[in-house]
This record gives sequence, structure tokens and C-alpha cells, in this order.
Amino acid sequence: MAAYELAQLNIAVMIEPLESPRMAHFVANLDRINALAEATEGFVWRLQTEDGNATDVRPLGEHTLVNVSVWRDVAALNRYVYGSAHVEIMRRRREWFERMKESHMVLWWVPRGHRPTIDEAVARLATLRAKGPTPAAFTFREAFPAPDRASADGRIDFGGECPAV
Repeated sequence: MAAYELAQLNIAVMIEPLESPRMAHFVANLDRINALAEATEGFVWRLQTEDGNATDVRPLGEHTLVNVSVWRDVAALNRYVYGSAHVEIMRRRREWFERMKESHMVLWWVPRGHRPTIDEAVARLATLRAKGPTPAAFTFREAFPAPDRASADGRIDFGGECPAV
């Protein structure tokens, strides 16, 4: 059993309020995409309210949605993000969300069983923005193995471009 799991945070700044007609298609797909994540092999946990809602968690302001989850490893999260129906929603993200100039997604390793807090996740994003990809805060493009897994050059390579572009 692995000693570490992969945590991720991604943020998105809404163009309009979640209740607006422009956001309707995004909102209509939330339950389906969240259920898909939860059914994906390698999914461990996601941040949500007691009602199962993650869109009510707004630590970065009323217009910014946050998504925090934990996965078995980078490959499992990568398969969900880029190899499932999730990619269909990602392709349409510019209809609903502002284009961000800074990093909006970060990955990092946590001890197995640890559930990251919002503050921890936001701090990892700040680390990525300040230092670029490191073993403490990284991206799919420059992913690092878990601390207890050695690799020749210390990185994980998925190759190719993002299929959601």
C-alpha cells in the first residue's frame, strides 16, 4: 500500500454568477461529472459541504470556485481529467470562466489518509506560482513522483498536449 496520495486544487473565476443562465449548462453537469470522478478508479476524496456541494465553498471570493480532491496517484487523476467525459466540460470552460494568467491548478503529495484543508491547498498554489513546479507543488506538465518513489530524473512524463485545448 502506498504511503502517499495525490492532492489537487484547481480554481476557476466565474464570468457570471453560478445562478445565471450563462452558467446553466455547467451547473447542470456538476452532479454527473462529480459522480464520474467518484466512480473513477483511484479516486479517494473530494472537498464538499455536508450537502455534497463544492460550489458553496468560496474561500477565494464569491466569484471563484475551488475544487480540492485526493487521488491514488497522478496517473489516476490524469485518466479522469483527460480521458473521461470530464474533458468535454474542460473544452467549454471559456464559456463560463475567465482565462487565468497565473497557475490555476496544483498537485502535491500528502500522506495516505490526509485530507488537505483549503488553506493548505491555496498555500500550495502560491508555492507553484512563486517557484514553478517543484516536488512540493507541481502540474501534470511537470509532475513529480511521490516522496517514497524514486525515478531517474525525479519527474513523471505523460507526453503530448492537453486534449482539452
